[in-house]
Amino acid sequence: MSEWKADKQNSTQKKSTQKNSTQRVTLAITGASGVQYGFRLLQCLVASGVQVFCLVSRAARVVSAVEADLTLPEEDSGLEAFLTDYARAEPGQVKVFGDEQWMSPVASGSGAPSQMVVCPCSAGSLSAIATGASNNLIERAADVVLKERRKLILVPREAPYSEIHLEHMLKLTRMGAVVIPASPGFYNKPESVEDMVDFVVARILSQLGCEQELMPSWGDHYL
Repeated sequence: MSEWKADKQNSTQKKSTQKNSTQRVTLAITGASGVQYGFRLLQCLVASGVQVFCLVSRAARVVSAVEADLTLPEEDSGLEAFLTDYARAEPGQVKVFGDEQWMSPVASGSGAPSQMVVCPCSAGSLSAIATGASNNLIERAADVVLKERRKLILVPREAPYSEIHLEHMLKLTRMGAVVIPASPGFYNKPESVEDMVDFVVARILSQLGCEQELMPSWGDHYL
């Protein structure tokens, strides 16, 4: 083997090792109530060293201003800088893609992360994902994860659920998706809204295979 080919092979192997050492997750934040879950999950993923491909719907920007007093920049570059600072991420650790950025990695099975979370997941997004609408990048990214038989986690926040919502959740569960309703438990005796948010985020992190210290596992106090 020539010296040039050997150097090229070593370089390729090195890049491959570096790429595989970084876990990537697609995080979509839609317009359901409960954007706090999505933003807290972003912080925890960043703290775990995960690279996050972030998709934020237009409705989510409205809800963010109402529920979390967060006015998100309209431009994707500005939003990326904002979320990087918000989550205290390293440069490039949070990547933001717009609604119609079809050339982004999440739009194709060859580039999309192996795991995606829609948190919170609006009833409209739930419906579109269940029917394969793919009218925007969030819907397309979820469709890619399903078709590639990868992990899709949906965090719906609605009350009460209609038969339509339940049918869509059942359909997606049968496809392999995981549905985690934004329903915090109270056996950990939460003392704040943040504690209730962390309860749900901890369940999501566990599904993603990320170690978390937001709340103890059930029965830990007996060990």
